[in-house]
Amino acid sequence: MLSQELFSINSTIGMMALIDKPLEWTSFDAVNKMKYALKGYLRKQVEEGKYILVPGQKLNIKIGHAGTLDPLASGLLIVCIGKQTKNINQYMGMDKEYTGSFFIGATRPSFDRETAIDETFSISHIADDLIHKTAQQFLGEQLQYPPVYSAIKKDGKRLYESARAGLKVKLEPRTVTIQAFEITQIAMPLVYFRIVCSKGTYIRSIANDFGKSLGAGAYLNSLRRTKIGLYDVDDALTVDGFINWVNG
Repeated sequence: MLSQELFSINSTIGMMALIDKPLEWTSFDAVNKMKYALKGYLRKQVEEGKYILVPGQKLNIKIGHAGTLDPLASGLLIVCIGKQTKNINQYMGMDKEYTGSFFIGATRPSFDRETAIDETFSISHIADDLIHKTAQQFLGEQLQYPPVYSAIKKDGKRLYESARAGLKVKLEPRTVTIQAFEITQIAMPLVYFRIVCSKGTYIRSIANDFGKSLGAGAYLNSLRRTKIGLYDVDDALTVDGFINWVNG
């Protein structure tokens, strides 16, 4: 049974939920389904007389996520509910861990599988030791250019909106830090990795830069966020699991 105070407009408490976002869902999709379930729970409490609305009061759930995951990525999403929404920036500032794979030998404008391949390259010169040495070059603090297909705003417009409209936008680099870059498996043309990085790091940009460093383009083939700070996706609920808990 959920505590009705947890979701009260006048609540002094809140909660944080670890959610395993599925592939092809937006982060908004996950949060929206959770919000719908929570509002349904509150509505039922009102109907049963267990929760009383004062005149003019509406059912409202404060809810938001700390750090967007693209639809082509799965994994850990921290969702803040009630008073915990005040701590979203705190969670967003934590280091992130990702696992996934790069496709070596081709590039895409979005740096991932969202757009079609625009150029291909030979990979005959790439040996395993070159891949491992190249990964080590990315460790530490560096300037990174975000993908043109990203949600960053420039002149009041999302970069991906300008990119899809065929408009060229001057990108500004950001300072990011890569604490760990481990190559976990090589099965060319796929290279599997584990990366630990600071807030604001684009793994898609690492994929593109990694390909350039190898002299043979690359794009992000798969991505999963496994950790945010000390929070682990192994401890997360699926969206359906969260909804079942709410309705249970």
